[in-house]
Amino acid sequence: MKLTKTLIAGVAVSAAGMAFAASHGNMANELTLVSWGGAYQSSQQKAYVEPYLGMHDDVNVVWDESSAEAVAKLRAMNEAGNVTWDLVDVVASDGIRLCDEGLAMEIDPDEDLAAAPDGTSAEDDFGDLLVSDCFIPQIVYSTTFGYRTDMVPAGVEAPSKICDVFDLEKYPGKRSLEKRPINNMEWALLCDGVAKDAVYDVLATEAGQQQALDKLGTIKDQVIWWSAGADTPQLLADGEIFMGSTYNGRLFSVIEEQKQPVAMMWDAQVFDLDGWIIPAGLPADRLARVKDFLTFATDTQRLADQAKYISYGPARLSSAPLVGKHAELGIAMGPHMPTDPANAKNTFLYNYEFWADYRDDIDAKFQAWLAQ
Repeated sequence: MKLTKTLIAGVAVSAAGMAFAASHGNMANELTLVSWGGAYQSSQQKAYVEPYLGMHDDVNVVWDESSAEAVAKLRAMNEAGNVTWDLVDVVASDGIRLCDEGLAMEIDPDEDLAAAPDGTSAEDDFGDLLVSDCFIPQIVYSTTFGYRTDMVPAGVEAPSKICDVFDLEKYPGKRSLEKRPINNMEWALLCDGVAKDAVYDVLATEAGQQQALDKLGTIKDQVIWWSAGADTPQLLADGEIFMGSTYNGRLFSVIEEQKQPVAMMWDAQVFDLDGWIIPAGLPADRLARVKDFLTFATDTQRLADQAKYISYGPARLSSAPLVGKHAELGIAMGPHMPTDPANAKNTFLYNYEFWADYRDDIDAKFQAWLAQ
């Protein structure tokens, strides 16, 4: 069938897409989207929320910046029988947990998501990144370190290795680390002599968990713990820390958009996925709106468009060739992606299944250690 296209508010929409929307019947006119705030949420707003609202001027989008607490809050909402969120942005391991607990709805990629422009099915286009029956990936990102270039000690080379984070003698000053065990435990074991391919086997043991905490303990009194992705960029911009972990796109914003004296340290960057889950049990009208928005927001062009605003790699294979220049700065975005060969010389692959299985237990142990 030949697809005709209609231009609505500057966005090309296929006739098939319009028919899809119409088939959903009565749709709610409000969407509550849950994300992470800061530069990442801004990229979502510009890449697909604003174009979608341009097509649907009767829809109101409300943002909630609670993604870091998504699992606990969805558990509580489910317990209370009052789920107020419509679409939730989570990391892959949390998506797996929510799916396993029945708190996220299973999706059919080829029914619920748009095919690629060349007709490739959504399932094939997303490929191995569909790590859960409930998880719709948006981006590949990494957690890595930024540091203040003007705080590198005189006569010392700039930090370039992950274990420089643990070297307080050579690189004195405050660090910021996320207030959770994920990534911190892996980096600690790597810098305590554990081979990369053995990290999760070691971390699965009581002794290995304690080994990681002991290594983190060597810098604990110099750590500012962060919970929001915007925290480390702000601490770096204010000069309150020498180095800190955060998402690579947040560092891109500080370096390229804000022109702060900050540089990236890509060594042992941890690759991860971020994407959407639909809370289980939504009323029919809310679910219809969610599915209509989701089909649009995760299509090939929209995921490529997001890379115009932040340096995260789109999760669709068909989106990658469409990644070009930053929408405002005019710089090529490819070299700023975590997947660029120059940046990916030594990466650490996050183990989704491990953290889905061990997260609650290790979280409890980590929080107890923090309180000591």
